[in-house]
Amino acid sequence: MFPNKAIRISAPAKINLYLHVTGKRPDGYHLLDSLFVFADISDEIHIKPSKKLSFSIEGEFAENLKKEKNNIVIKATKILAKALGIIPLVNIKLIKKLPVAAGLGGGSADAAAVLIGLSQLWESPLSKEKLAEIALQLGADVPACLQKCPLNISGIGEIITKAPPLPKIWIVLVNPKVKVPTPDVFKKRAKPFTTAMPIKVAYDDIDSFVLELKKRSNDLTESACSLAPEIADTLEIISQQHGCLISRMSGSGATCFGLFANKEHAETAVRLIKSKESDWWAISTLLF
Repeated sequence: MFPNKAIRISAPAKINLYLHVTGKRPDGYHLLDSLFVFADISDEIHIKPSKKLSFSIEGEFAENLKKEKNNIVIKATKILAKALGIIPLVNIKLIKKLPVAAGLGGGSADAAAVLIGLSQLWESPLSKEKLAEIALQLGADVPACLQKCPLNISGIGEIITKAPPLPKIWIVLVNPKVKVPTPDVFKKRAKPFTTAMPIKVAYDDIDSFVLELKKRSNDLTESACSLAPEIADTLEIISQQHGCLISRMSGSGATCFGLFANKEHAETAVRLIKSKESDWWAISTLLF
């Protein structure tokens, strides 16, 4: 029925360059204001036709997910197949390169990549809008991960508008390999709600962009650090690196980042951080 071809698609890490909690709905969901960007480091999804639905996980962080009975990749596969009225006869392999439950949107990115890859394989007639509706059923961040470009996010994550393009930015991502469950971080947050401040103007140089970014914050940092003090240590060690323009936590943690103007300073920072904390995950890459 469908072409006998294999699909390979990347699921890039999602970074919150800032994250404001602007309110709370009666159903308990928090309202957010955030700038989503993507880093040139990703999980990989491999899809090919099969006689049955099968799923496997490989990669550095595979063990963290192998005990899950219903991975979001499988959920995405089944929900798209149901929408198309077909039986999902595919073999899917996830190569897990990103830390799990780390504030990098890894699961959401994986789900979005599967939706895109299967849409190609199954020659889906669904519109982008319909695919985004399906994505939202899988999680608030999944529709944004379909787009893979700078985005202003509001609502609970479902209101998405394109943000201006970024100047060239190198990012150092560091995860101290601790887990902080997102619901716990939100419950611990005690500060008043913050005003939304979406970035609407493009900046040609990184210094001007960082100055604008410093007017904002990640409202979940304090609560995440109270649950996992290693996050505060991570932010401190990143900020100490030569050339670091700003250090911040992504999402609800525990991954933190530093922004750099050039590749050399970013790569040197990773080497120095790993020399001090050899068990931590640290990498440098470009934002897009």
